[in-house]
Amino acid sequence: MYDLNGMVAIITGGASGMGRAASLLFAQAGANVVVADLNDADGEEVAKLASESGNEAVFQHTDVSAEADIEALIARATDTFGRLDVLFNNAGIGGAIGPLEDISVEEWDRTQAVCLRGVFLGMKHAAAPMRAAGGGSIISTSSIGGLEGSTGLFSYCAAKAAVAHLTRCAALEFARDSIRVNCIAPGGISTPILFGIAGSNKEEVESGLERAQPYPHVGQPRDIANAALFLASDAAEFITGHTLVVDGGATAGPRSAVPKPGRNRRSRFAGPSFEGPA
Repeated sequence: MYDLNGMVAIITGGASGMGRAASLLFAQAGANVVVADLNDADGEEVAKLASESGNEAVFQHTDVSAEADIEALIARATDTFGRLDVLFNNAGIGGAIGPLEDISVEEWDRTQAVCLRGVFLGMKHAAAPMRAAGGGSIISTSSIGGLEGSTGLFSYCAAKAAVAHLTRCAALEFARDSIRVNCIAPGGISTPILFGIAGSNKEEVESGLERAQPYPHVGQPRDIANAALFLASDAAEFITGHTLVVDGGATAGPRSAVPKPGRNRRSRFAGPSFEGPA
Protein backbone atom coordinates (compact mmCIF):
# COMPACT_ATOMS: atom_id res chain seq x y z
CA MET A 1 0.00 0.00 0.00
CA TYR A 2 1.19 3.52 -0.74
CA ASP A 3 2.17 5.47 2.37
CA LEU A 4 0.34 8.63 3.50
CA ASN A 5 1.71 8.66 7.04
CA GLY A 6 1.75 12.16 8.51
CA MET A 7 -0.37 13.59 5.71
CA VAL A 8 -3.69 15.42 5.98
CA ALA A 9 -6.24 14.80 3.23
CA ILE A 10 -9.59 16.32 2.33
CA ILE A 11 -11.99 14.22 0.27
CA THR A 12 -15.14 15.84 -1.10
CA GLY A 13 -18.11 13.68 -1.89
CA GLY A 14 -16.73 11.46 0.82
CA ALA A 15 -20.03 10.07 2.12
CA SER A 16 -20.60 7.54 -0.64
CA GLY A 17 -19.21 5.81 -3.70
CA MET A 18 -15.67 6.64 -4.75
CA GLY A 19 -15.28 9.28 -2.04
CA ARG A 20 -16.26 6.85 0.69
CA ALA A 21 -13.80 4.25 -0.62
CA ALA A 22 -11.04 6.86 -0.82
CA SER A 23 -11.73 8.18 2.68
CA LEU A 24 -11.38 4.72 4.20
CA LEU A 25 -8.36 3.80 2.08
CA PHE A 26 -6.51 7.06 2.79
CA ALA A 27 -7.03 6.56 6.51
CA GLN A 28 -5.74 2.99 6.27
CA ALA A 29 -2.68 4.38 4.46
CA GLY A 30 -1.90 6.64 7.42
CA ALA A 31 -3.57 9.95 6.59
CA ASN A 32 -5.75 12.07 8.83
CA VAL A 33 -8.88 12.67 6.77
CA VAL A 34 -11.54 15.34 6.48
CA VAL A 35 -14.65 13.82 4.90
CA ALA A 36 -16.71 16.50 3.13
CA ASP A 37 -20.25 16.04 1.85
CA LEU A 38 -23.81 17.36 1.95
CA ASN A 39 -24.96 13.99 3.30
CA ASP A 40 -24.43 14.45 7.03
CA ALA A 41 -25.55 11.03 8.28
CA ASP A 42 -23.44 8.97 5.87
CA GLY A 43 -20.54 11.43 6.09
CA GLU A 44 -20.39 11.10 9.87
CA GLU A 45 -20.50 7.31 9.53
CA VAL A 46 -17.60 7.30 7.05
CA ALA A 47 -15.53 9.54 9.35
CA LYS A 48 -16.22 7.16 12.24
CA LEU A 49 -15.20 4.13 10.19
CA ALA A 50 -12.05 5.89 8.96
CA SER A 51 -11.11 6.79 12.54
CA GLU A 52 -11.29 3.13 13.52
CA SER A 53 -8.21 2.51 11.34
CA GLY A 54 -6.16 4.33 14.01
CA ASN A 55 -6.01 7.72 12.31
CA GLU A 56 -8.28 10.62 13.09
CA ALA A 57 -11.04 11.51 10.65
CA VAL A 58 -13.67 14.24 10.93
CA PHE A 59 -16.73 15.18 8.90
CA GLN A 60 -17.44 18.63 7.51
CA HIS A 61 -20.80 19.51 5.95
CA THR A 62 -19.85 21.05 2.60
CA ASP A 63 -21.56 22.35 -0.52
CA VAL A 64 -18.62 22.38 -2.93
CA SER A 65 -20.33 24.96 -5.16
CA ALA A 66 -20.34 27.53 -2.31
CA GLU A 67 -17.05 29.36 -1.79
CA ALA A 68 -17.76 30.01 1.89
CA ASP A 69 -18.20 26.26 2.44
CA ILE A 70 -14.90 25.47 0.73
CA GLU A 71 -13.12 28.12 2.81
CA ALA A 72 -14.63 26.58 5.95
CA LEU A 73 -13.59 23.11 4.79
CA ILE A 74 -9.96 24.11 4.29
CA ALA A 75 -9.98 25.88 7.66
CA ARG A 76 -11.38 22.75 9.34
CA ALA A 77 -8.46 20.71 8.01
CA THR A 78 -5.77 23.19 9.02
CA ASP A 79 -7.34 24.03 12.38
CA THR A 80 -7.83 20.37 13.31
CA PHE A 81 -4.65 18.84 11.91
CA GLY A 82 -2.33 21.82 11.40
CA ARG A 83 -1.68 21.39 7.69
CA LEU A 84 -3.05 20.25 4.33
CA ASP A 85 -1.24 17.84 2.00
CA VAL A 86 -3.90 16.29 -0.23
CA LEU A 87 -7.19 17.47 -1.71
CA PHE A 88 -9.35 15.00 -3.62
CA ASN A 89 -11.97 17.05 -5.50
CA ASN A 90 -14.36 14.16 -5.96
CA ALA A 91 -17.87 15.52 -5.33
CA GLY A 92 -20.14 15.37 -8.35
CA ILE A 93 -23.65 14.86 -9.67
CA GLY A 94 -25.08 13.47 -12.88
CA GLY A 95 -26.97 16.71 -13.29
CA ALA A 96 -29.00 17.61 -16.35
CA ILE A 97 -29.93 14.49 -18.35
CA GLY A 98 -31.65 14.41 -21.73
CA PRO A 99 -31.72 16.06 -25.15
CA LEU A 100 -29.62 19.23 -25.36
CA GLU A 101 -32.61 21.30 -26.52
CA ASP A 102 -34.60 20.32 -23.43
CA ILE A 103 -31.99 21.23 -20.81
CA SER A 104 -32.90 24.28 -18.76
CA VAL A 105 -30.33 26.94 -18.00
CA GLU A 106 -30.89 26.32 -14.29
CA GLU A 107 -30.13 22.59 -14.61
CA TRP A 108 -27.07 23.31 -16.77
CA ASP A 109 -25.73 25.84 -14.27
CA ARG A 110 -26.31 23.60 -11.25
CA THR A 111 -24.41 20.76 -12.92
CA GLN A 112 -21.52 23.06 -13.76
CA ALA A 113 -21.52 24.53 -10.26
CA VAL A 114 -20.95 21.17 -8.59
CA CYS A 115 -18.81 19.39 -11.18
CA LEU A 116 -16.60 22.29 -12.29
CA ARG A 117 -16.89 25.28 -9.98
CA GLY A 118 -16.39 22.99 -6.98
CA VAL A 119 -13.09 21.79 -8.46
CA PHE A 120 -11.97 25.35 -9.17
CA LEU A 121 -12.82 26.47 -5.63
CA GLY A 122 -11.00 23.50 -4.12
CA MET A 123 -7.86 24.27 -6.10
CA LYS A 124 -8.10 27.97 -5.31
CA HIS A 125 -8.31 27.59 -1.55
CA ALA A 126 -6.08 24.51 -1.11
CA ALA A 127 -3.06 26.17 -2.73
CA ALA A 128 -2.02 28.45 0.16
CA PRO A 129 -1.93 25.82 2.95
CA MET A 130 -0.20 23.33 0.64
CA ARG A 131 2.39 25.95 -0.26
CA ALA A 132 2.93 26.55 3.46
CA ALA A 133 3.42 22.81 3.95
CA GLY A 134 6.09 22.70 1.26
CA GLY A 135 3.93 21.10 -1.43
CA GLY A 136 0.99 18.80 -1.90
CA SER A 137 -1.24 16.86 -4.25
CA ILE A 138 -4.54 18.03 -5.74
CA ILE A 139 -6.57 15.29 -7.41
CA SER A 140 -9.90 15.83 -9.16
CA THR A 141 -12.46 13.46 -10.61
CA SER A 142 -12.97 13.91 -14.33
CA SER A 143 -14.57 11.19 -16.49
CA ILE A 144 -14.11 9.36 -19.76
CA GLY A 145 -17.27 11.29 -20.64
CA GLY A 146 -15.02 14.33 -20.73
CA LEU A 147 -12.61 12.62 -23.13
CA GLU A 148 -15.07 11.17 -25.64
CA GLY A 149 -18.24 12.45 -27.24
CA SER A 150 -21.52 11.37 -25.67
CA THR A 151 -25.18 12.33 -25.74
CA GLY A 152 -27.66 12.82 -22.93
CA LEU A 153 -25.15 14.17 -20.40
CA PHE A 154 -24.11 17.39 -22.09
CA SER A 155 -23.47 19.56 -19.03
CA TYR A 156 -21.77 16.75 -17.10
CA CYS A 157 -19.47 15.82 -20.00
CA ALA A 158 -18.60 19.46 -20.69
CA ALA A 159 -17.75 20.00 -17.02
CA LYS A 160 -15.61 16.86 -16.87
CA ALA A 161 -13.71 17.88 -20.02
CA ALA A 162 -13.09 21.25 -18.39
CA VAL A 163 -11.81 19.55 -15.22
CA ALA A 164 -9.17 17.72 -17.26
CA HIS A 165 -8.01 20.93 -18.93
CA LEU A 166 -8.18 22.96 -15.72
CA THR A 167 -5.95 20.27 -14.21
CA ARG A 168 -3.29 20.87 -16.85
CA CYS A 169 -3.46 24.64 -16.39
CA ALA A 170 -3.31 24.46 -12.60
CA ALA A 171 -0.39 22.02 -12.79
CA LEU A 172 1.61 24.74 -14.54
CA GLU A 173 0.47 27.41 -12.09
CA PHE A 174 1.49 25.48 -8.98
CA ALA A 175 4.52 23.54 -10.22
CA ARG A 176 7.01 25.96 -8.64
CA ASP A 177 5.32 25.36 -5.27
CA SER A 178 5.77 21.56 -5.53
CA ILE A 179 2.00 21.19 -5.69
CA ARG A 180 1.09 18.40 -8.09
CA VAL A 181 -2.28 18.62 -9.86
CA ASN A 182 -3.76 15.56 -11.56
CA CYS A 183 -7.15 14.09 -12.29
CA ILE A 184 -8.73 10.67 -12.70
CA ALA A 185 -11.08 9.80 -15.55
CA PRO A 186 -13.22 6.89 -14.40
CA GLY A 187 -15.13 4.72 -16.80
CA GLY A 188 -18.30 3.00 -15.66
CA ILE A 189 -18.06 2.59 -11.89
CA SER A 190 -20.74 0.98 -9.75
CA THR A 191 -21.69 3.99 -7.61
CA PRO A 192 -24.92 5.71 -6.54
CA ILE A 193 -24.30 8.55 -9.04
CA LEU A 194 -24.32 6.04 -11.90
CA PHE A 195 -27.49 4.42 -10.58
CA GLY A 196 -29.12 7.86 -10.73
CA ILE A 197 -27.89 8.57 -14.26
CA ALA A 198 -29.00 5.17 -15.53
CA GLY A 199 -32.27 5.21 -13.59
CA SER A 200 -31.57 1.63 -12.56
CA ASN A 201 -30.66 -0.34 -9.47
CA LYS A 202 -27.21 -1.71 -8.62
CA GLU A 203 -27.80 -5.13 -10.15
CA GLU A 204 -29.05 -3.76 -13.46
CA VAL A 205 -26.23 -1.23 -13.68
CA GLU A 206 -23.54 -3.80 -12.93
CA SER A 207 -24.98 -6.18 -15.50
CA GLY A 208 -24.64 -3.42 -18.09
CA LEU A 209 -21.16 -2.47 -16.94
CA GLU A 210 -19.98 -6.05 -17.28
CA ARG A 211 -20.75 -5.84 -21.00
CA ALA A 212 -19.54 -2.26 -21.50
CA GLN A 213 -15.75 -2.53 -21.53
CA PRO A 214 -13.15 -5.08 -22.64
CA TYR A 215 -11.71 -5.98 -19.23
CA PRO A 216 -13.89 -8.60 -17.45
CA HIS A 217 -14.38 -6.69 -14.21
CA VAL A 218 -17.17 -4.40 -13.07
CA GLY A 219 -15.61 -1.08 -12.05
CA GLN A 220 -15.86 -0.55 -8.28
CA PRO A 221 -15.26 2.52 -6.07
CA ARG A 222 -12.05 0.93 -4.76
CA ASP A 223 -10.57 1.04 -8.28
CA ILE A 224 -10.75 4.83 -8.26
CA ALA A 225 -9.70 5.04 -4.60
CA ASN A 226 -6.55 3.05 -5.43
CA ALA A 227 -5.72 5.44 -8.28
CA ALA A 228 -6.27 8.45 -6.02
CA LEU A 229 -4.06 6.92 -3.32
CA PHE A 230 -1.24 6.50 -5.82
CA LEU A 231 -1.54 10.11 -7.04
CA ALA A 232 -1.67 11.37 -3.45
CA SER A 233 1.47 9.48 -2.43
CA ASP A 234 5.13 10.25 -2.94
CA ALA A 235 5.23 7.41 -5.48
CA ALA A 236 3.67 9.91 -7.92
CA GLU A 237 6.14 12.67 -7.04
CA PHE A 238 7.09 13.39 -10.68
CA ILE A 239 3.54 13.19 -12.09
CA THR A 240 1.56 16.39 -12.61
CA GLY A 241 -0.85 17.73 -15.20
CA HIS A 242 -1.93 14.18 -15.99
CA THR A 243 -5.33 12.55 -16.56
CA LEU A 244 -5.22 8.98 -15.31
CA VAL A 245 -7.84 6.91 -17.14
CA VAL A 246 -9.31 4.06 -15.08
CA ASP A 247 -11.90 2.43 -17.32
CA GLY A 248 -11.20 -1.26 -17.92
CA GLY A 249 -10.12 -0.47 -21.46
CA ALA A 250 -13.36 1.27 -22.48
CA THR A 251 -11.51 4.07 -24.27
CA ALA A 252 -9.04 1.65 -25.87
CA GLY A 253 -11.70 0.16 -28.11
CA PRO A 254 -15.04 -1.66 -28.15
CA ARG A 255 -15.55 -4.93 -26.36
CA SER A 256 -16.36 -6.47 -29.73
CA ALA A 257 -12.66 -6.11 -30.59
CA VAL A 258 -11.64 -8.53 -27.83
CA PRO A 259 -10.82 -12.00 -29.25
CA LYS A 260 -13.44 -14.59 -28.41
CA PRO A 261 -12.33 -17.41 -26.04
CA GLY A 262 -11.46 -20.60 -27.86
CA ARG A 263 -11.55 -18.97 -31.27
CA ASN A 264 -9.17 -20.63 -33.76
CA ARG A 265 -6.60 -17.95 -34.54
CA ARG A 266 -3.34 -18.28 -36.42
CA SER A 267 -0.53 -15.90 -37.20
CA ARG A 268 -0.18 -14.78 -40.82
CA PHE A 269 1.25 -11.94 -42.90
CA ALA A 270 -0.64 -9.80 -45.41
CA GLY A 271 1.66 -8.59 -48.18
CA PRO A 272 0.97 -6.50 -51.27
CA SER A 273 -2.44 -7.04 -52.82
CA PHE A 274 -1.03 -8.52 -56.05
CA GLU A 275 0.43 -11.46 -54.12
CA GLY A 276 -2.99 -12.63 -53.03
CA PRO A 277 -3.98 -13.94 -49.59
CA ALA A 278 -1.31 -15.48 -47.38
